[in-house]
Amino acid sequence: MTNRTNKRKAILVTPEVCIGCRGCQTACKAWNQLPGMKTKNTGTMQNPPDLEPVDYNMIRYSEVPSETNPVRWLFVSRRCMHCDDAGCMRICPAPGALFRTKEGAVAFDKDKCIGCKLCVAGCPFDVPRYDKDGKIAKCHLCYDRLAEGMQPACTKTCPTGALRFGDRDQLIAQAKQAGYGKIYGEADLGGLGTIFAFKDAPKLYGYADKPNIPESVIFWHNVLKPLAVIGLGGALAGALLHYVAIGPHKDDDEEVKKS
Repeated sequence: MTNRTNKRKAILVTPEVCIGCRGCQTACKAWNQLPGMKTKNTGTMQNPPDLEPVDYNMIRYSEVPSETNPVRWLFVSRRCMHCDDAGCMRICPAPGALFRTKEGAVAFDKDKCIGCKLCVAGCPFDVPRYDKDGKIAKCHLCYDRLAEGMQPACTKTCPTGALRFGDRDQLIAQAKQAGYGKIYGEADLGGLGTIFAFKDAPKLYGYADKPNIPESVIFWHNVLKPLAVIGLGGALAGALLHYVAIGPHKDDDEEVKKS
């Protein structure tokens, strides 16, 4: 892992400033030409229910206790965190399928993705999704816009400043100056590319206090991957990775009865 926390771009999310308009979702779909998706009302205004292959970002609607109001609404952006120490990149066996941009974003190349879904097992934030063709889909920080000197579509559209894009160090300094003592993601996993200005504990916003890469991914990166590279332990590595990603094989009850 290299230190990219300096001279690195990031998105700063400030949930208390968000009004839940979902303009960021619409802008993301428009720029990336993502199709619509049928959803079902489950008694909440949140839509879609979670990240999807055609929804790279979403606003999570949460009702939390309040001492002064009947209810306190939190609108929290959910997207790829663009970790400096990215579990998805650690475990991906396909060269170039996931790659790092000069701005620090974790982007993807569908043509090089082999559809193994190991990145799902490696992500502490449950972000990667797979499209109908079995290829990875997630936020890529609009790296194609950044290459042309533009900011991501979501931050360009946000009307309140709940999503802000810029130099990572400057965003952190500005958030602390505004009274946010601890910035979520400032140092976690080498520093996140999506950082949050929280007023309360991260769990209230739906995030773990201390995100960690699964031990199985660390084992793969440090032990099995080097063995596989030199031609040893390939079968063992494949079997263990299959177990991590899919789980143990279970015989169908009917087939067992027939036999």
